[in-house]
Amino acid sequence: MGHADPLIEMEARQNFWMPFSPNKEFKQEPRMFVRGEGVWLYKPDGSQVLDASSGLFCVAAGHCRPEIAQAVFDQLSTLDYTMPFTRAHPKAFELAQRVAQHTPEGLNRVFFTCSGSEAVDSAMKMALAYHRIRGQGHRQLFVSRERAYHGVNMGGVALSGMVNNRRTFGVGMPGVHFMRHTALPENTFVRGQPETGGDLAEDLQRICALVGGDNIAAVFVEPTAGSFGCLPPPVGYLDRIRAICDQHGILLVFDEVITGWGRMGAPFGAQKFGVTPDLLTMAKAITNGAQPMGAIAAKQAIYDTITEAGPAQGIEFFHGYTYSAHPASCAAGLAMMDIFEREGLMERAAEMSPYFLDAVYSLRDLPCLVDIRGIGMMAAIELSTAGQPPGARGHAAQKALYDANLNLKSTGDSLILAPPFVAERAHIDRMVETLRTVLSAY
Repeated sequence: MGHADPLIEMEARQNFWMPFSPNKEFKQEPRMFVRGEGVWLYKPDGSQVLDASSGLFCVAAGHCRPEIAQAVFDQLSTLDYTMPFTRAHPKAFELAQRVAQHTPEGLNRVFFTCSGSEAVDSAMKMALAYHRIRGQGHRQLFVSRERAYHGVNMGGVALSGMVNNRRTFGVGMPGVHFMRHTALPENTFVRGQPETGGDLAEDLQRICALVGGDNIAAVFVEPTAGSFGCLPPPVGYLDRIRAICDQHGILLVFDEVITGWGRMGAPFGAQKFGVTPDLLTMAKAITNGAQPMGAIAAKQAIYDTITEAGPAQGIEFFHGYTYSAHPASCAAGLAMMDIFEREGLMERAAEMSPYFLDAVYSLRDLPCLVDIRGIGMMAAIELSTAGQPPGARGHAAQKALYDANLNLKSTGDSLILAPPFVAERAHIDRMVETLRTVLSAY
């Protein structure tokens, strides 16, 4: 059962409209956290819960890192805010430089946003502006994939291949074509990149033939689809997407909001899979989730094209946010860059990955599972529906796991594991043991 904070009685729960949540159900039976430390979250009654999903893929360095908290406090005590339009502060430039040290070679111009959703919409604008300036303003179409998640702003919703994120909001934005997803039946229980399915990249060539490749501004791809439930790319798939984009002059955008900052066992999925995009979005672990922040890393040629086409003394790119490069977020980001480098956190994730994946795939014998997918420090176990509506068993399972003191994310009937990189082998063992205990009842 849920554990409510006695200070938050039923009447006090009514005003908060919760995101991506069953509001009526939750307010009757709330499941809350009041504290975090390391790999642990704490319920109102003091129970210790192992965080198996790094919050929402954010908390790579563990919860409540004192270095980040101190950096944010110091920044708020010194300069709490300055407008980001025609003004700036030093930490914005420093963080951009530190980020560019980890991005793929050539993606060295960094534009800050407040979230991954904003980063995706900003990348769409960059693509449109880049083509228009080059005399190709007719490039106004985009390509995405089924089962893709690109945030919840209207541009990202238009790119989304998850039906429940789209159905309520109509078309959102015209001009998006979809490639098929890569979750093929023959790839069930495959660990890492499947050998089958690389030919699905030819969907992009078919779309180019249908609508004209010279009308497409950009293709958006998650190197490994995360929110739907860890879909690693088939061998050769991303390479072929890159080649088709080059053939038709289309920009390739990697949405690395989830896969970035070590989750794939490399700084970004681009490096893991050896394919370099033209634009790369990021968020989440850039500040360890301690402050809202997203970013786009752009190739210098894109930045140069847009800025050099502008006036000598005027705005070149009419886009930005009130909280772009917020001082406190930049302070958190710089503290996180220090942690990444000082503790070798991304290298640690790569070293832990084989043990993590061995542990997760040991659950294969559970009768309620229809698939396990995993790569790097991310995996998903998919439950059979057993005749229930899609998503019903996954939702029930994540509630039961909370009650068993394990926190993770579920999407539909997939339970997604993405542990903090500071997790030890004993923590991985406990995650899997709890999963086996709870799911054995299914």
